[in-house]
Amino acid sequence: MPGSGRRLRGANERSRLVSRVPIYYGWVILIAAGIGIIMTSPGQTYSVSIFIEHFIEDLGLSRGLVSTLYTVGTLLASFALPAIGRQIDRRGPRAMVGYITLGLAMACVYMGFVQNAVMLGAGFVLIRMLGQGSLGMVSTNVVNRWWVRRRGSVLAMVTVLTGLLGSGSFPSLIQALIGRFGWRVTYPLLGGLVAAVMLPVGLAFYRRDPESFGLLPDGAKLRTAAGEDPAQRDPVEENWTRSEALHTRAFWIIGLAGATNSMLGTGLQFHMVSIFADAGLSAAAAAAAFMTIATAGAVVRLIAGLLVDRAPIRYLLAVALVGQAVSLWMAPRLTSMASARFYGIVMGITGALSMTVSAVVWAKYFGRQHLGAITGVSSMIGVAGSALGPMPMGIARDLLGSYTWALTVLAAWPLLLSVGVLFTRRPRRQTPEPLAA
Repeated sequence: MPGSGRRLRGANERSRLVSRVPIYYGWVILIAAGIGIIMTSPGQTYSVSIFIEHFIEDLGLSRGLVSTLYTVGTLLASFALPAIGRQIDRRGPRAMVGYITLGLAMACVYMGFVQNAVMLGAGFVLIRMLGQGSLGMVSTNVVNRWWVRRRGSVLAMVTVLTGLLGSGSFPSLIQALIGRFGWRVTYPLLGGLVAAVMLPVGLAFYRRDPESFGLLPDGAKLRTAAGEDPAQRDPVEENWTRSEALHTRAFWIIGLAGATNSMLGTGLQFHMVSIFADAGLSAAAAAAAFMTIATAGAVVRLIAGLLVDRAPIRYLLAVALVGQAVSLWMAPRLTSMASARFYGIVMGITGALSMTVSAVVWAKYFGRQHLGAITGVSSMIGVAGSALGPMPMGIARDLLGSYTWALTVLAAWPLLLSVGVLFTRRPRRQTPEPLAA
């Protein structure tokens, strides 16, 4: 299999920016990609959840129907991600981030004009495919391409920032904008923000990978000092094709675990306002809870980012699954703001661990050469999983008048899956492939 070393020796791309930056360009990539992840917010559940009550009231739809539309829209959106992942490999992240950003901005404008269930469902397809799916995927991929040995710790840095400025701040920002301008104006405003920020950032700073510019990941030197063994300094990874990755047990177990966390976490966030209302807490309190989630997540991401480079990933993922079960049990049993804050802390810890694992596991397990194609499939599984969370919770609430029974039953699944994750190890080849000759 041709590898990264061939690409390094044949590097033919030139960039004044890359060559003139006085530090390793991967740090620039890290900041730019962090902004990209923040700009996925209009398509993320924590933002959509603030609009749910307005969709129900203004469009005359039931909670169960809106939940079903979100489920179907997210599921349909997931089917496009493998093709988008292959295009990231083929065209590079810089070109793709421009197309994706324009699409997401236009989708946000469209959301301000929805008039019925069909239009709302189509809008959900667009914002989930372009926001949660595509922009998040290309931004995470570009970081993974520039970092190998320090991948976990650098991604932890960026996710702390993105958690506080994304899930921590956007719900309250949206709540304030809706109060001032109404929800139909707020979504186009979010689209304008995405275009104004992400188009210049993505086109100016995203680059394919370090080898394309004669560099090595992590800022490693091309030549080692005299007497040093290059194998001890140059990063080493195994590059699997998409087909090879899909034939491993680890891909499907880790993918199922990530999809489970995505499904259940999305369901809880989607119905956050309603869950809080059942507990006698306001919509503003629900929006503020996202800051608690983000703050707790920021602390845990720093720790998890260091651990993921040093400890088996399966341990972190198993803890995330147990945390998900705890948050499901707590949600229908909130009694006060104090219990709501503790609930937010548990959700923050769970989400941080799950996001840290999903950000690094595919590059760590299967290499960077076919990363777009592999993460296209893993993202499809994760997004499809997130699609399945809101609908059963919303239908259960409509039929039973409470979330208690549904969430208690659902809590058993991540507990069982955590046991399987503990026995899933990283797949290995006999001889790893060096990045450079």
